[in-house]
Order: sequence, then C-alpha cells, then structure tokens
Amino acid sequence: MEFKQIRTRKIYEEVTDSILEMIKTGQFKAGDKLDSVEQLAKNFNVGRSAIREALSGLRAMGLVEMRQGEGTYITTFDATTFSLPLSSALLMKREDIKELSEVRKILEVGAVASASINYEAEDLLPMEEALQAMKEAKGQGEIGEKADLDFHLAIAHATHNKMLINLMTSVSEIMVESMKETRLLLLYSQEMMGSLYEEHQLIYESIKARRNEEAQKNMLTHLIGVEKVLSKYID
Repeated sequence: MEFKQIRTRKIYEEVTDSILEMIKTGQFKAGDKLDSVEQLAKNFNVGRSAIREALSGLRAMGLVEMRQGEGTYITTFDATTFSLPLSSALLMKREDIKELSEVRKILEVGAVASASINYEAEDLLPMEEALQAMKEAKGQGEIGEKADLDFHLAIAHATHNKMLINLMTSVSEIMVESMKETRLLLLYSQEMMGSLYEEHQLIYESIKARRNEEAQKNMLTHLIGVEKVLSKYID
C-alpha cells in the first residue's frame, strides 16, 4: 500500500493564504495600503523573511503591487488584463494543442451565442470586413489566416464581455503560435478558402439574425472541420 506523504506547509504559505482570505472577505480592498513588512511580521507573529516571500508570491499573482518609496498596495482587478501569456505557446506539446483546441470549441461556441444576443449594429462591420478579406485572400495563406483570426475576434468583441474578449484573444493567439510548426497555413490554401469562407458566412448570417442556437451549431461544425484538417499534422 502506498501512502501519500504529508507536506509541512511553509510559514510564508500560511501568511499568503491569510492575506488571500482577507482580500476575499473584504478586509483588504483594492487600493488599500498594507502595513510595513516589520508591522506585518508583528501582526502575523512571524519573521520578516516570511512576509517578504508571501508578498513576493502575491505580487506574482497580480494581487499586490509594490510602489517604490510608497509601500505595498492591494491591486484593482481589471478584466481587460485577464489573459493567458503568449509565451505559453512555446512550451506546448502536441497533446497540449489538442486540449487547447477543445478549449477553443467551448469558448467560441459560447461566445457566438452571446454575440448573437448582445451585438450592436456596429459590431457587424468588423465581421463583414473580415469576410471580405477572406473572400479576396485567394489562397494567400497569411492573409487568410489574419482574416480568419479577425473574424473570430470580432465575434468575441460583439459579446461585450471584457473577460471573454481577452480569453478568446489569448487562446486564438496561442493556438496560432503553437501551430507554426504544423502546416497551419494549409488551411488557407485556395482549395480550402472557399469552404472556410462559406462556413464563416453561415456563422455571420446566424449572428446577424440573432439565431443563437443556429450560430452555435454552425460554429461547432466549423471548428470540428478545422480540427479534423489540423489533426493530420498534430497526431
């Protein structure tokens, strides 16, 4: 029988959890200035090194900021900065790309439904421009790739959900970057562009007509088709 080893928690981890709990419960609010390291050490009855390590971890999480000569402050959550680092793409393995593709389906099928409900008239123009660019790409891979990305990001913007917009942007960019070594641009060959354009046109028409269920179905069909093409190069 194999037993899991019990790990002794470090003091700075306990301090980190305590401060996190105080943020969650509202004892610390955005913009609040924390006590000095020396005072926090007294408050928690720990050494100053434990406080410094805890604050360093909280800063890495984006929960506090250290202002030179002023002190340490609780940060304000900003949905416009909610994203994934593009550098993640550099570390991705083939199985990671498959999982990312699954994430993209979950996000985009939901996003297209939201866009169908929440879009405003001006949100349709970027979609129309991307469709036109896609139509005119005529097998020019890089142009087709950009038009495709622009179309999907235009859908995200039409949701008017800042967090979703940033997540969609991150996932799309990481997907493109992580697949540079596969033959992604084959998707945008002259042969493929015709069907891709038609699929995107159907998605657009569903959004414009505010038929959210139809838009979801068209988006899922499109993404599954793309996944099948790309799977030849990532399996």
